[in-house]
Amino acid sequence: MIGERLRMLRLSRALSLEALAVEMGGMVTKQALSKYERGKATPSPVVLVKLAAALGVKAVYLMSRPRVNVEFVAYRIRMRLPKKEQARIEAVLAEALEDRVRLQELVGQRDGSVIPMRKLRAEGTQDVENAAEELRAQWKLGVGPIGSVVATLEEHFVCVLQMDAADRFDGVSAVAYDDERNVKAAAVLTRSGIPGERQRLNLVHELGHLVLDVPQDGDEEKAAFRFGGAFLAPADRLFQEVGRKRAFIPLDEVLLLKKQLGMSVQALLYRLRDLGVITESYYRQWCIDINRLGWKRNEPLELPSEEPSWQRRNVLRLLAEGVLSADEAARMLRKGPVSLRGPQGAAPGISGLAERRAFMKLPLETRRQVLREQAEMLAGEYERDREREDIQGGDIVEY
Repeated sequence: MIGERLRMLRLSRALSLEALAVEMGGMVTKQALSKYERGKATPSPVVLVKLAAALGVKAVYLMSRPRVNVEFVAYRIRMRLPKKEQARIEAVLAEALEDRVRLQELVGQRDGSVIPMRKLRAEGTQDVENAAEELRAQWKLGVGPIGSVVATLEEHFVCVLQMDAADRFDGVSAVAYDDERNVKAAAVLTRSGIPGERQRLNLVHELGHLVLDVPQDGDEEKAAFRFGGAFLAPADRLFQEVGRKRAFIPLDEVLLLKKQLGMSVQALLYRLRDLGVITESYYRQWCIDINRLGWKRNEPLELPSEEPSWQRRNVLRLLAEGVLSADEAARMLRKGPVSLRGPQGAAPGISGLAERRAFMKLPLETRRQVLREQAEMLAGEYERDREREDIQGGDIVEY
């Protein structure tokens, strides 16, 4: 059990065996660490405590059994990922999903059945269109634009993650089951640092991999991509906006649609072509113009990426209520300092008694990070354009 935990934590923190040995101050060799991971040896209590500290966890966490069974659904890559990179991605997802399930249980959200895991029929194009409409109906989203894809997924037991990865990596999805094969939660991960329009389409593409039941001889990538377009822009809604047949669509109209529906110029044109609103030849003409103008990757009105917040919000809530320890909260939020903000962003945001107590339980360095974060946040408040509209968008992905 220690070996499985140890390997997951080491990989999720992008540490080699040698780097972890260095983090431990040379207490053990990389050969010894390898034996621990493979179950060939067991660390002594002293080594176990040091090992846990180097990984930012408590020793009891290293010895605990994983709460869920994680299965990986699909990778989208333009090139083969190195094995080390793939192992790191899987470790990050596994740890995040276990944390998500624990947080769900602590806040009273135990049933992940709202995710129809591999249950939506996708034998043909119309099936995929119907699947997107069915999921929207199940989640009570209506047919209007989705304001935030990230928030929508997080509200329906899908953990959204971003991480630094090679350019050739686009996304991956995974699902967490309990021992009785009940779905507890799912996760979708995309590469950080990409425009918001591409992020949105990537996320709903991965959602397609989670929910679509594609036949073995079917094209799962094509189905997932079609699902993503249909989920962001249902056919009936698009017909209502642009009509069923168009010989010409001006750029200004497409840009307005981009803002309204949260899709990029490229993704919208691809969707219009799929639905037969524009012809193949007219679509190709648009593609030529897009290439000529340099819009293949950077088109007009590039949109900011959406930020996940469910985990951070609930960790802070449980920390303030004394349900989570400061150490466990810090581990779950290791990619950013634990921040206890007050109303209107008051720095350092610890005016209440409960907040002050929770803040003082944090490690000294974490408290310093919190204060630095709040100082930077307040400085930015004076420069922020509060009138700017927070629009969403998506970009097309080529395969």
